[in-house]
Amino acid sequence: MELEVKDMTCGHCADHITKAVKNVDPSATIDVNLNEKRVTVASALPAQDVLHAVSEAGYSPVLIA
Repeated sequence: MELEVKDMTCGHCADHITKAVKNVDPSATIDVNLNEKRVTVASALPAQDVLHAVSEAGYSPVLIA
């Protein structure tokens, strides 16, 4: 799944988002593109669970269809 996270502004944000996803799915694969404000997540979890984890970390993710 691909997420747009417009309020991800720096490497610390990217690390925080990565940790949030890993907390709910330790086996998830996460790729962050800070310039495009995109996060690609490969996870067995439903998209809503990943979105919730990122939201709980303080960000505003939007699932890109």
